[in-house]
Amino acid sequence: MQRFGTLSFGHYGPLGGGRELSAADSMLQAIDLAQGMDELGVNGAYFRVHHFARQQASPMPLLAAIAARTRHIEVGTGVVDMRYENPLHLAEEAAAVDLISGGRLALGVSRGSPETVVRGYEAFGYTGSQDPRGADIAREHFDRFLEAVEGKGIAEADASSPFGGGSGLQRIEPYSPGLRSRIWWGAGNSDSAEWAGRRGVNLMSSTLLTEDRGLPFDELQAQQIQTFRAAWREAGHPGEPRTSVSRSIFPITTAEDELYFGGRQDGDGVGYIDGMRSTFGKTYTGTPDKLVEQLLRDAAIREADTLMLTIPSQLGVELNLRMIAAFAEHVAPSLGWEPANR
Repeated sequence: MQRFGTLSFGHYGPLGGGRELSAADSMLQAIDLAQGMDELGVNGAYFRVHHFARQQASPMPLLAAIAARTRHIEVGTGVVDMRYENPLHLAEEAAAVDLISGGRLALGVSRGSPETVVRGYEAFGYTGSQDPRGADIAREHFDRFLEAVEGKGIAEADASSPFGGGSGLQRIEPYSPGLRSRIWWGAGNSDSAEWAGRRGVNLMSSTLLTEDRGLPFDELQAQQIQTFRAAWREAGHPGEPRTSVSRSIFPITTAEDELYFGGRQDGDGVGYIDGMRSTFGKTYTGTPDKLVEQLLRDAAIREADTLMLTIPSQLGVELNLRMIAAFAEHVAPSLGWEPANR
């Protein structure tokens, strides 16, 4: 592990006791937290994307705002649901954010997570899927998105246009030359990871895998990363791809930490989600020295270059920043962390 960042679900709504976190609160606090993380040298701030839910749904404005207020931190998603996206519009927005940030966008995309509605992407106008989960629409949109990001011609120029004329296929604008190398695919199983390796995009792997082979979660995920890298090499792609894993990790350094997170340690789990037998990763909670000992044994954290910490964003900027600072000071250096601002 060379880098670490945070993965926020961006929840908002009732907090109990008559308190409520609004959508505006959620986004403004995310910007403030990212600024604090940038000063600490944390490498990335990433956001989950869910439609028809009280979470982040349209992340590009938020990422642009964070990029404009920070200097070093990578901004990204984990992940954009391609079933819902106009691929050419997404390519325009992604290029704009990448240019604003100076090449700090890490755009994770995939088929998306299980939904809170039935085939919600159809309400966005994307119909005709032959797959019960819309995976065919996601892959089709992704192919078109990559063409646009790569600068390929998309639409024929109008020779009679008063705005320049010309001929030939025109690319999407704006165009960001390095963006293609900063696209990630969120893979839920080894087949999807192998596909991402063949396509030559980076790999994001979550705390959930839609497969169960009787292995501990970290070993199953490490094998997924190895499968991805092998496919990358076999396809002949240059350079080394990036890989990330996400974990729920809570350092206990104060009585308040113990109150919120003490006793949350649990093991791997197996169950069904979205109709598929799945393996769930454990939660890590404890004193920093205990966490270092446990995380050094996590095969997938050793295998990946980036660790994403899932954070309880509803608890506010101060608590989250203190928890992240504790991880940066007492845990991350022992795992190989390199601060972004060094």
